[in-house]
Amino acid sequence: MKNTGCPHKKAGCGGCPLLSVPYEEQLQQKQTSVERLLGKFAKVEPIVGMENPWHYRNKAISTFCGGGKKPLQSGIYAQGSHRVIPIQSCLLQHPALDKAIEAVRTAAQRCRYPVFDEDRRTGLLRHVLVRHSLLTDEVLVCLVTSGPALPGSRNFVQILRQLCPNVSTVVQNINSRHSSAVLGNSEKVLYGKGYIVDELCGVRFRIGASSFYQINPSQTEKLYQLAVQAAGAKKGQRVIDAYCGVGTIGLVCASQGAQVIGMEQNATAVRCAVQNARANGLSEARFVAADATSAIQRMALEGETADVVILDPPRAGSTPAFLDAVCQLSPARVVYVSCNPETQKRDLKYLCSKGWKVDFIQPVDLFPHTEHVETVVAVSKA
Repeated sequence: MKNTGCPHKKAGCGGCPLLSVPYEEQLQQKQTSVERLLGKFAKVEPIVGMENPWHYRNKAISTFCGGGKKPLQSGIYAQGSHRVIPIQSCLLQHPALDKAIEAVRTAAQRCRYPVFDEDRRTGLLRHVLVRHSLLTDEVLVCLVTSGPALPGSRNFVQILRQLCPNVSTVVQNINSRHSSAVLGNSEKVLYGKGYIVDELCGVRFRIGASSFYQINPSQTEKLYQLAVQAAGAKKGQRVIDAYCGVGTIGLVCASQGAQVIGMEQNATAVRCAVQNARANGLSEARFVAADATSAIQRMALEGETADVVILDPPRAGSTPAFLDAVCQLSPARVVYVSCNPETQKRDLKYLCSKGWKVDFIQPVDLFPHTEHVETVVAVSKA
């Protein structure tokens, strides 16, 4: 499958470093990389790729530029700089996102909203974040502004929805910080519920502007199915979902009848997980805002047990303290989902030194045309 070409690459966009490499070759490169890193632990299964690796992203962020005497535009930063490359469409984004961003630009232009100037700290518009639901085909629009005032906000929403009717909710996020972070800590709903709903593996999830949710839904469904299968979670078994976020993997396990305890330090994410469990009628899943290491250590000291521990840590991987806590709890199986096989290799080596063995390694291509690869690894007592 050959690349059809992207006009933004020459302008300095670095979002798709493998775009010029045929997709079949990309998959082989990732397979070889995972085998090099993890192959000494067990056989690496053939990577799960996409049949059509285009327009898979359900989330996009576009930064405003221009305005005043110049046409209002938006796009992404050129690699290694703060120069904005205007973008009308992207080969990786769902077309509904491109349409929504275009509608936002038009509505903002008609409302005469000025673009934020990073150096002078003047202006209003910073970014727009958009999210799409494959389940409902709805789009969430989050307009990021430098301050809380948004003159003519009703008119902005009306124009936006006339141009793009599948925008079902509009949120204003206020980011006054002198920072590269896209979102600020304050937001208000301008239209709709403030979230959209999507579905993975038969479980529905609320997605807000700041919710963590994988950007490739079709491949994420395959990833989670593999993780749940590797866990072997059955009715009545106790599963700990560490680093649980909004509860995605844990709730899929709960839908299979498992008793799930989700652990996550981010209290906002935990509230979303509780709402998601309630909305799906999954009463066997409960979530706690706690450090997973301390919580598992406490469970082990109190004589509690678990059949499976699932962990899906950030790119930095897990920690020896967490892995020691898991060893103390002594579940029958550990399922380690990773977005960074480099740090996963380090953690698997540590577990193996503590008497565990790797049974299963499965790479999944969640981000075609990039160098990233996800892996599902199942570990049990040797």
